[in-house]
Amino acid sequence: MNGREISVGFSVSLSGRLQLQGQQALRGILLWNSYANAQGGISIGTGEKKSVRLIWHDDRSQAGRARDNVLRLVHEDHVDILLGPYSSSLTLAVGEIAEQHKKVLWNYGGSSDEIFTRGWRYLIASPASDYLRALPPWTSREYSGLRRNCVLYSDKGTFGWQVARGVMESAQGVVQSVELIPMHSPLKNSDAIRSVLFEISPEVVVLAGSFQDELMIMRGGPYWPATVRALAAVAAGIHAFSAQLGGLADGVVGPSQWEPGVSLPEIRGPTSDWFADSFEKQFGSPPDYVAAGSFATGVIVTECIRRAASLDNDRLRSIASDLDCNTFYGRFRIDAQSGKQVGHRMLLIRWREGRKVVLPS
Repeated sequence: MNGREISVGFSVSLSGRLQLQGQQALRGILLWNSYANAQGGISIGTGEKKSVRLIWHDDRSQAGRARDNVLRLVHEDHVDILLGPYSSSLTLAVGEIAEQHKKVLWNYGGSSDEIFTRGWRYLIASPASDYLRALPPWTSREYSGLRRNCVLYSDKGTFGWQVARGVMESAQGVVQSVELIPMHSPLKNSDAIRSVLFEISPEVVVLAGSFQDELMIMRGGPYWPATVRALAAVAAGIHAFSAQLGGLADGVVGPSQWEPGVSLPEIRGPTSDWFADSFEKQFGSPPDYVAAGSFATGVIVTECIRRAASLDNDRLRSIASDLDCNTFYGRFRIDAQSGKQVGHRMLLIRWREGRKVVLPS
């Protein structure tokens, strides 16, 4: 360990089923690292700044390997700051380790509501049940007389169920019904899904599964019942959704944690335009909200270290509990006890001719 550096470690999915999101997350963190060091490092105490050094290990999208990586980061790499992995299942796998070692897990991509039932103090995250909570009110305004929703959710892990629960709870407020259909992952074919949809005849179909499963289901869309008037998918929030589906993505609604052009006052760190332009310049493609989230997590870590004037994790967790501020990514405000993100607002986007359009809230 170098006394002039702050070591930041994380397990990241650079291969396996989560590699698309993992690559985005890594790029966001790499850009934050460059940004922080270009400012001379992170302030820690009066007049003192330390540069940031990153240490990461590929977990191959596997929970067991993510656990091994975090143990290595804690025991061998002795990192000062521990960032979370992407996905709820991996976050659940490593959260216990962070708790045992009293290491704050600064999380940007694990959001199952189950995370907040464990009584863990050293974890900060956003709830999955909020991902598409805004959908039923939006469809109620957009489509007159619409009533019947069908949510196809993955029965692997808890993320899909929590997204479905949020839709169900929200639909009650606008007098819509919701049919919840669990689906096994990975899907072998979409014939069974099509049969279910013809039996139910829904007006809104919501997909909450893996990226690959949602793409498979989407490709069967032209053969669905004519009753379907609106379609939403968790995967629709990232650019790869449209890139792989082409015209089939047109009109599909998705959740997004961040989109360029949505601005907030009095932000910490760089602007949304700076982030989007710098990301595309460095990596040759536009950022998704996963990259924006991982970068913004670095901004929040920077702010907490500056205010704490310390790398002590208990002190940092206490500072994070009291922090209420904006970054280009949105508002940061957590429940002091659980670490649950309560300030950030999810966005709804809709694909139109290969571009995302942010829907009015």
